[in-house]
Amino acid sequence: MGRSHVRYRQPLALTSLLFICAGAMLLQKTKPAAAQDMDMDRVAEIAALLGREPAGFGTPIDNRDRWTELSRHDSFAGEISDAERLLDEPIPEQSDDLYLDFSRTGNRTRWQRVSGRRRRRIPTLVVAECLENKGRFLPAFDEIVEVLCSERTWVMPAHDAKLTNFHGESIDIDLGSSALAWSLATADYLLADKLSPETRRLIRENLERRIFQPYRDMVLGQRQKNWWMTGTNNWNAVCLANVTGSAMAVIDSRDERAFFAAAAEYYSKSFLEGFTDDGYCSEGLGYWNYGFGYYVMLCETIHQATGGKVDLLADGKAKQAATFGSRIEIISEVYPAFADCSIRAEPSSRLMYYLSRRLGLGLRRWERIDPVSAGSSLYQSMMYSFDNSATATPPAESASEGPGLRSWFDQAGVLICRSGSDSSSRFAVALKGGHNNEHHNHNDVGSFVVVLGNRPLLIDPGGEVYTARTFSGRRYESNVLNSFGHPVPLVAGKLQETGRQARARLVRHAFGADTDAVVFDIASAYDVPELKKLERTFVYCRDGSGSLSVTDEVVFSQPCDFGTALITFDQWRQASASSLVVSDGEKALRVDITAEGAGFQIQPETIKEDLSARREPVRLGINLTKPVTSAVVRLTIKPQG
Repeated sequence: MGRSHVRYRQPLALTSLLFICAGAMLLQKTKPAAAQDMDMDRVAEIAALLGREPAGFGTPIDNRDRWTELSRHDSFAGEISDAERLLDEPIPEQSDDLYLDFSRTGNRTRWQRVSGRRRRRIPTLVVAECLENKGRFLPAFDEIVEVLCSERTWVMPAHDAKLTNFHGESIDIDLGSSALAWSLATADYLLADKLSPETRRLIRENLERRIFQPYRDMVLGQRQKNWWMTGTNNWNAVCLANVTGSAMAVIDSRDERAFFAAAAEYYSKSFLEGFTDDGYCSEGLGYWNYGFGYYVMLCETIHQATGGKVDLLADGKAKQAATFGSRIEIISEVYPAFADCSIRAEPSSRLMYYLSRRLGLGLRRWERIDPVSAGSSLYQSMMYSFDNSATATPPAESASEGPGLRSWFDQAGVLICRSGSDSSSRFAVALKGGHNNEHHNHNDVGSFVVVLGNRPLLIDPGGEVYTARTFSGRRYESNVLNSFGHPVPLVAGKLQETGRQARARLVRHAFGADTDAVVFDIASAYDVPELKKLERTFVYCRDGSGSLSVTDEVVFSQPCDFGTALITFDQWRQASASSLVVSDGEKALRVDITAEGAGFQIQPETIKEDLSARREPVRLGINLTKPVTSAVVRLTIKPQG
């Protein structure tokens, strides 16, 4: 059988695209500058590198040897039975009223739960059909395609605040719509002529109307760009990967595919700008998995399509960003939950496998894993379950020595301190400077995490369960997103301000074999006119069982209140008038407190917010008992016993 008997009629040939761009240049004074961003010569260069036929991740169903081989893999053992269950389950209803739920209540979960069940049918049915090749699952796939293509919009309610997509007034591209597009495009590529002409037509017409045409118009300056095209956070990488992957999988015209690849090459530079030059991801580890994981899939899409001639991962900043997953580890596979991150976040094993092999990082711990898996999106599963540029790269000859005694992100102001590999101490810390206008920002200048063994006992509690409030002007009403939920000072009764001006200025640092020290000026984080000085000094010591001292030196022009805090999910008790013990029943930390300038008292308070950790942290306020003009508060933290 031929690959396709349903041809995708291209709405624009390359010559037309070039003509439109030339016209856009003539209108440079009246059109936004962004309309002239992309160099159209690059389209022709990439077109010369592309194959004649479109291709996605994985291999089409007709390649029975490869699919038979995959059917023997444990990860795919349950796919056919999962698909069989779907044959007896009706497609969940997703009413207009459910879509409007978010605009009324701010709740994202109810719609997304139903939407997820509908969209999850695609990879389950497609993979099962490719494994079995009997046609049993094609009618159910036809049905879900028809249902999804009848939806008013593929844009998620949380991303359609003004309901312009719901009412058909605009067609935007978001995380949800673009992901569905890539899933359907991959299904089309894998099943090919097994699909009915009507289903293929429906898929391609919807891809054209909901994704390809709006994207072309934005690139060519014929409509306002969605913000993510020049944004610097995960949205840029995710949407670009989804749109480009869809185009590479189904668009017949080589020139058209080259247009999408060239646009992705250009606009993905914005995503890398979201990383500091030292490779730090301010969105946190969870969003690094997501955003950088999609950037890697974008890179692999274009790498495969061009036979390795275009390699976005060769970019120096991309290589730095690729090291974040290993360098941010505190100790014992524990990672800081900075920004909107889960307290349980860890690097994606498949992503780490790919990066280590592809870039020669020598991370043997990750290179030993088997990346083949059915448990993800269709396109991601296909990328990691079939050949890619990482599987074609032999493992590094020598293993990396690991992140070592410390990871110092000097541009971001983040320091991870660890005991040596030959030390009996299992005490390590993450120390954060930063600023309060980071991606998925928390007001957390001066925050820290303390880990003993494999337990983070003094913590940053991570992100909250998303609602409409989370991404609105009311964001910092949340006591886990504002500074109340972080182990940072409370100054004259005020929390930290939001904005880039609220930042930690590095005063000095000194790193050695036994001790690491860093001093941050964090006064700018507080809008307190009387505040003349606020420096936070961290000193991490590797001697013995290890210790961390956190010293706040504050000066006011007139007497003001001052206090600091610790945050924990675990048990705590006041061991004496000047010491606390925090423990999980097995491991324990002792915190000795000294204050110069006034006495202090401990004020515990449970933080009542809906956290992704599904637990409520306790804030242990350490507050001076009277207003001061100057004070020094020191916390000395070390393993108990």
